[in-house]
Amino acid sequence: MTDAVYERAGFGAPVRRGERPAIVVVDLTHGFTDPAAPTGADLSAVVAATATLIEAGRPAGVPVVFTTIAYTPAEADGDAVTWLTKAPGMRALREGSRAVAVDDRLPLDPRDHLITKKGASAFFGTTLAALLAGLRVDTVLVCGATTSGCVRATAVDAVQSGFSVLVPRECVGDRAAGPHEANLFDIQAKYGDVIELSDAIDYLRVPAEVTR
Repeated sequence: MTDAVYERAGFGAPVRRGERPAIVVVDLTHGFTDPAAPTGADLSAVVAATATLIEAGRPAGVPVVFTTIAYTPAEADGDAVTWLTKAPGMRALREGSRAVAVDDRLPLDPRDHLITKKGASAFFGTTLAALLAGLRVDTVLVCGATTSGCVRATAVDAVQSGFSVLVPRECVGDRAAGPHEANLFDIQAKYGDVIELSDAIDYLRVPAEVTR
């Protein structure tokens, strides 16, 4: 951190990197990665970088958790989900549609986990915290979209749930550069370490004697 105000406040210290990481891929579904979708943007570079990270973690047995936002017809068409009043374009994220399916370019594997959520954070109202605890995870690498929305919310809840947070810069994206950069700055200051993809890959490629 270079901002004197943040330095004086004591923000920006590095997180403790544990020995049992997991990759959490937030909402890299067609509804977010297809620029033709109401909620989408061209996140091809983010998808490619995330695929590279996942493949780097496979030999070490690093767990991968994908998330998707999906609404039932009653939720999508009604007023029960307050967020959809604020963001009506997300009503297109309907259960069973292509919009809520994980992007085909990602290396989804039967060993991977899938969490369906209704809000921004991958933790809120889901079993993610229990799943990670069951896997004895101590550190989460958060990837996905969007940086200013679901990624940030997930990073905040991850650290509040007791997990160290790493965010590979190349593996997250947004609809505009301003919110993207502002939220990476905020995550780095308060919630986790924003790191380079190469650093994340090196971290996952731990010696074989480290037990996952």
